[in-house]
Order: sequence, then C-alpha cells, then structure tokens
Amino acid sequence: MQQTTNTILMIRPVNFRMNEQTAVNNYYQESINGVLPETINTKAQKEFDDYVDKLRNIGVHVIVVNDRKETDTPDSIFPNNWVSFHGNGDVGLYPMFAENRRLERREDILETLEEKGFEINNIIDYTSAEEEQVFLEGTGSIILDRVNRKAYCALSPRADEDLFIEFCEDFEYTPVIFTSNQTVNGKRKAIYHTNVMMCIGETFAVICLSSIDDKKERKNVIKHLKEDGKEIIDITEKQVNNFAGNMLQVKAANNEPYLIMSQAAYDSLTVSQVKKIKNHTKVLSSSLETIETCGGGSARCMMAEVFLPKV
Repeated sequence: MQQTTNTILMIRPVNFRMNEQTAVNNYYQESINGVLPETINTKAQKEFDDYVDKLRNIGVHVIVVNDRKETDTPDSIFPNNWVSFHGNGDVGLYPMFAENRRLERREDILETLEEKGFEINNIIDYTSAEEEQVFLEGTGSIILDRVNRKAYCALSPRADEDLFIEFCEDFEYTPVIFTSNQTVNGKRKAIYHTNVMMCIGETFAVICLSSIDDKKERKNVIKHLKEDGKEIIDITEKQVNNFAGNMLQVKAANNEPYLIMSQAAYDSLTVSQVKKIKNHTKVLSSSLETIETCGGGSARCMMAEVFLPKV
C-alpha cells in the first residue's frame, strides 16, 4: 500500500463564490466586498488552471472535470469532501453538511474514471446519514495514513464520531480521534476539517499540536505518529490560518515525492520548517488567494487522490 499517488481528480469551477451555507462553521471564508461574482469566478479559474499546469509540469497525472453551470455548486472545486478512491477499487461517498454541496456528488465523474481505465469494484455510500443531520466530509474530515492503516479525525459539526468509526471498520483503519480548536472572537471553536490542521506524508506529519487543547488527546496523536516513524513538523495557529496544514504529498515524475501547498501556506512557514520539510520531499506551491479567501479551502481540498487499480 502506498501513501501517495500520481493521479489526482480536480473539478474546474464555473460558479465559484463564497458559499453562504458553509460559512456558518468555516471561519476561514470571507466575502470580497465590491468584487463582482463573475470576476471572482474568473480569478478562481485562473488560479485553478495555473495550479493544474504546475502539477502537470512536474509529472502529476491530473484528471480535470468541469463543474456544471446548472447546479449551484460554488464549492465544487473541493471534491475531496464528497468522494475517496482506494487501492482495492473501493469508492467512499460522504454526507455533506451544506445542502448545496450535496449536489457536487456526480455519478458521471465515476464513469469518467472508469472510461480512463480505472476499476471501481464497490461503492460504500454514507450519504443517507444526511437525513439524520450526521456528517463526515471525506478526506477533509479524515486524514489517512494508508501504509500504517490509521485514520485521524478531529471531531466537528462536519465529522461525526460514530460515522467515522463505521468508516474505519469498513475500510479497515485504526481510528485516532481528537478535537482540534481555533480561537474565533476570543472563543475556542472546533476546526471544521482535520485537513486544515494536519497533513501526513510518507515519512513526516505537518500538524498544529497547539490546536489539540486536551493534553491526553495531543499525547495520543503524537504517540501514533512517532510509533509509525513520522517526523512531526509542528505549525502554529497563525500558520493554520494561512492554510499551512492544508497540504498533500503526491508522486511526481519518476515517483519523486512533492508536497503541494498554496503560496500563502509556503510564505507562512519559517526557514527551519521549510528545511525540515525539504529533508523529506520536494515542495510545490501555487497562488490560490481568491479560492482561499472566498472558499475557505486550499491546495489539499482541491485534490481528490485516485488510488484505484487500473483495469
């Protein structure tokens, strides 16, 4: 089993804007006053296209599918929340907190992958949990250590503990559960997605340990990472606000590992943190300013990793 893949699915936006339905518990979103929605969408498309070009230039296989105009899906650019693709041919479909995000789930996207020679054996569908107001937003909520079969999850309104445990049973992962907080207007509030404060690479983990307020939980997370031989690269809450936790390691040409992040994330890192990261992997960054500001998500959220076997 590999931790990283060379194949990424990305959805090109057509109606990108700040999603009012997700803003209630995603504290990273902001509206850009005085800027027309069309302008915001055009800027987001340019950031998206530049990012895809950079990934392809280092040899990452990027499958781009266009969003559809007829569905009002302003967050479709973040497909990792509704789907996950696994090495045994399993696909996970996930329940989404925002009603308009549920429209992002598209069967034709799975068909596109099959047309490209990927094998889908089994679809594990958790979406009926939406009827109970229970959510688990894919690899936004769940950080997978695929080699050591561990799944990390920071509980939040978008990550339900029971459903996460069910996922771990279905996909055969050991659950590592904790709560991760950030300060919003002087109060500690749950970080909405685990992948905002944590990223696991082949030999390292980037994580904001100070966001795990409970000392026992923090100790437990550290123990799991250390026993699996990961070097822990600790980041601050301020760096989390610049999306420094929202990174993904991928395989480029010749199986060379690259850690992908936004320019804002890279710029927020210290010299010493960058040096530690570069001991493990090369780095690629791309400017995602509009997407981060309005969408409240970043480089990692935009990539759905494809581990499916080839037919």
